[in-house]
Amino acid sequence: MALHFSREEYAARQRQVLTAMERAGLDALLMFKPESQYWATGFDSFGYCFFQCLLLRADGEMVLFTRSPDLRQAQQTSVIDQIRIWVDRADAEPARELVDLLREKGLAGKRLGVEWETHGLTAANGKRLELALEGFASTEDASHLVSRLRLVKSPAELAYVRKAAALADRALEAAIAHTRPGAEEGVILARMQAAVFEGGGDYPANPFIIGSGEKALLCRYASGRRRLDPVDQLTIEFAGAYRQYHVCLMRTLLVGEVDPAHAEMFDACREALLACEERMRPGGTMGEVFAAHAETFDARGYGPHRLHACGYSLGATYAPSWMDWPMFYAGNPVEMAPGMVFFLHMILMDSENGRAMSLGRTSLVTESGAEPLSRVPLTLEASS
Repeated sequence: MALHFSREEYAARQRQVLTAMERAGLDALLMFKPESQYWATGFDSFGYCFFQCLLLRADGEMVLFTRSPDLRQAQQTSVIDQIRIWVDRADAEPARELVDLLREKGLAGKRLGVEWETHGLTAANGKRLELALEGFASTEDASHLVSRLRLVKSPAELAYVRKAAALADRALEAAIAHTRPGAEEGVILARMQAAVFEGGGDYPANPFIIGSGEKALLCRYASGRRRLDPVDQLTIEFAGAYRQYHVCLMRTLLVGEVDPAHAEMFDACREALLACEERMRPGGTMGEVFAAHAETFDARGYGPHRLHACGYSLGATYAPSWMDWPMFYAGNPVEMAPGMVFFLHMILMDSENGRAMSLGRTSLVTESGAEPLSRVPLTLEASS
């Protein structure tokens, strides 16, 4: 089987989940998040775009409820022994069939935790599930139960994180090497993605973000390509992905003569990034890190051009986003601890003057503070 971790590690993770369930008073957990399913068992699939649930009872019994295309996927990538298939047909009601499975497992009238907050459970399927569970059992929102456990990475996970970091560096180096006047965005993107694939990496959980000219002010992927002008700006935000673990980087690269205003924006981004990393310490809160971001930019007069969040956790994630829970924003009380991995992005968007500047990298929280995982220096890159 294509297991990425030892069976002992998966067993330890499942024990963590069971302990958390006991604290929450849950008789069973319905996992719809692909991240939870992957972390707990190794199950690696995009089948969550359909109705798919991993059931874990308080006694440790586990059953995957899915469609036939994922039968062999689960057999080859996971430690799951019991797999139940719901059949595609015009009158299929997988939510009700799941409740039948829950009844068979003695869970009628019990307290069930459900991962409601996930792309693995659409609003429509969520409504169907809620209706099917009505009068059968009580439910508790357990959307973050496994997410909290996933925050602190094991040594085996960190080995994959470091591999992803190396792939992200390769992609950044490829982008820098191919960014010049007249370069095609599509070629730059292809070289970046090739660096990840050639290094044994995976598809990222969302598209690489790339945009030049006025699109350099965007921090989302948008279709369409252009050729770089003699004087231009190119924003890239991307991830090295290895065994589904992501490490992100973000830069605005300049082409041609550097505008002094761009240089000042870069200095502000670098100062803000280092200030945030300085506060990324065990026992500190994520809100305190965001405060460093806001304080630095506001003191320099860039308040109107910054965002209201400056990063998020990273781990093994699935489409449509590599952003993991939780996020850096004002007042977030989540405390940081050794073994957590966070991406910090300092983004300035000056729409009035059409200028963009961004700088971001991923760090591991250690006992002594933040350890940046990228070896590429924080310098303003400009080509001519």
